[in-house]
Amino acid sequence: MDDNKKTETAIFAGGCFWCTEAFFTDLKGVEKVVSGYIGGKTENPTYKEVCSGYTGHAEAIKITFNPDEVAYEDLLEIFFATHDPTTLNRQGADVGTQYRSEIFYTTEAQKQAAENFIKLLTDQKIFDKKIVTKVTSATTFYPAEDYHQDYYAQNPDQPYCQAVIAPKLAKLQKNYKSKLKG
Repeated sequence: MDDNKKTETAIFAGGCFWCTEAFFTDLKGVEKVVSGYIGGKTENPTYKEVCSGYTGHAEAIKITFNPDEVAYEDLLEIFFATHDPTTLNRQGADVGTQYRSEIFYTTEAQKQAAENFIKLLTDQKIFDKKIVTKVTSATTFYPAEDYHQDYYAQNPDQPYCQAVIAPKLAKLQKNYKSKLKG
């Protein structure tokens, strides 16, 4: 293993973390994706607590990536292509602040890139409604319970995975084939 390998961290909240995790796992340059919670007031929250909506956390993913292999802007492109950034505190049937659209930047360069990307999408009228995605400085990220990690890969036949994740993943694989591993 090359200990000098350059990595960065990106943190995105785009609804259910089972979905967002599945979209980034197979991207070239992505080394690790962890589902978890960020942006709330409770230390070490549980899934049940986050689902209550009272902790203030968002379901999110923490991506470790090699910027020499995949640009942060490419991650932003996938993020915006795989969820609806125009719905406040909601993704499909999932409703609540824990399902909000938010980018938690870890560097000033990421903040600028995210703000520029949202402006570009807005200027090009890519969405027919206003983008409500927040861009916020990252706070403590708490990994979710083990059974949430790599959820889609572990449970591809689960009804939610078949109905919600599989069709979006197929679209991603078709439209971004050149950005996927092997």
